[in-house]
Amino acid sequence: MTLPTIPPAQAKALLDQGARLIDIRDADEHRRQAIPGAANMPLSALQPVSGHPAVIWHCRSGMRTAANAPQLAAMSGCPGYILEGGIDGWRSAGLPVRTDAKAPLEIMRQVQIIAGLLILLGVVLSLTVAQGFVLLSGFVGAGLLMAGATGWCGMARLLAVMPWNRRAA
Repeated sequence: MTLPTIPPAQAKALLDQGARLIDIRDADEHRRQAIPGAANMPLSALQPVSGHPAVIWHCRSGMRTAANAPQLAAMSGCPGYILEGGIDGWRSAGLPVRTDAKAPLEIMRQVQIIAGLLILLGVVLSLTVAQGFVLLSGFVGAGLLMAGATGWCGMARLLAVMPWNRRAA
């Protein structure tokens, strides 16, 4: 079973009639940018949704919701839909989006930035200081390979406990 995709204007009309909007992105992504009124229910913590005229699922671009449509459909105890284009499509349609510029970047973006910097640093140091620094680039590349193969990222785990990523109590 799959879910139909609806444009932002139709989603807004359903929300005005009492539909529930659910953001399936991780909490760090939701904190940084969200559609006002959207509940956050990451894919890893999905629960059945019922008791509403409809449920509308969304992510950033619509790719995650489309890829997980069967799982989302199974959690929809009422008519379910996918927001076309996700939060990006919502914003492009001129609808309001709440942004918290003070919230830290999403963990995966932090991983990409740090990994890219470490690889670049390893290459530059191996060319200018000592060839052995190329091992730094190899180590980071191996870590990224393992993260992709296993779904476990040590750098993401480390970044998640950094002070700037902790919620204020």
